[in-house]
Amino acid sequence: MTRTDEQILMPRHVDALTAPTLKHLRDRWWDSDFSEFLRETLRPRPGTRILDVGCGEGTAEVMLGRLHISQVALFAIDREVDNARETAQAGSAHNIRLNVAAADALHLPFADACFDSTFCVAVLQHVPDLQAAVHEFARVTRPGGRIVLVEPDNAARYWFSSVESGRTAFDLSTRFFNAVMGAHGEGGDPSVGPKLPSILPAHGIELLSVTLFRGSVARTGAPPPAVWEGRREALRRALDRSAGDGAAADLGRAYADALERYAHEAGSAGPGFVEIQNTMLFATVGQKNLP
Repeated sequence: MTRTDEQILMPRHVDALTAPTLKHLRDRWWDSDFSEFLRETLRPRPGTRILDVGCGEGTAEVMLGRLHISQVALFAIDREVDNARETAQAGSAHNIRLNVAAADALHLPFADACFDSTFCVAVLQHVPDLQAAVHEFARVTRPGGRIVLVEPDNAARYWFSSVESGRTAFDLSTRFFNAVMGAHGEGGDPSVGPKLPSILPAHGIELLSVTLFRGSVARTGAPPPAVWEGRREALRRALDRSAGDGAAADLGRAYADALERYAHEAGSAGPGFVEIQNTMLFATVGQKNLP
């Protein structure tokens, strides 16, 4: 039976001026409540096999390993070789036995029905073929096994600033970062989070629940220098990636100017300055249908 949980509000690191999609879900969003949610939904038991698609730096593997459940086999993949290497190193540092590989979510290197649970966090927002990815997750999960998909709705991020230049900076940052992603062929559906529940049945997955994790940040008073420097650094990195794409570079320069105007006006506003951001993370839990 499908269940929709209440929204869960927790302090999160949110900054829409640094990326077009919700970033750092594993290293900045992960807390004890989220770990408990995964533990309950993945249901690790002695002898179970769990696959993490898009493991990042191994946050989930360390969390699951710390449960000290004997004979749980943890598998992790990431498209980036460096991430797979960091996950393997994290497992070694915490004396956790892991099976780690560099692989793509659209072509999982595993046999059919070989995992008891399969999960991913902030992966599908970057995948160009959502249906193919969900099909792969269902393929490698045994009948009766769990599939947990945690994704945001990047297109519904809320932004408010008490100074007009803040809105301009937000609009230009969104256009610029999206242009950089497009120039590198990094597609995906930015609104994937709320769409996942309706996709599952077509792939033989019964929808069990949807849990909403809401992240909000409200700043009052001019942000400290570290906030602005973090925004400038994200812009510099993206500008380096946009080299060779004239349209993206032009947007980057326009955003750089807007960001400096915003920093100046925010500082001038002093204690009267307000900046509010809000975003939503959708955690969809399904179960592979029995034959």
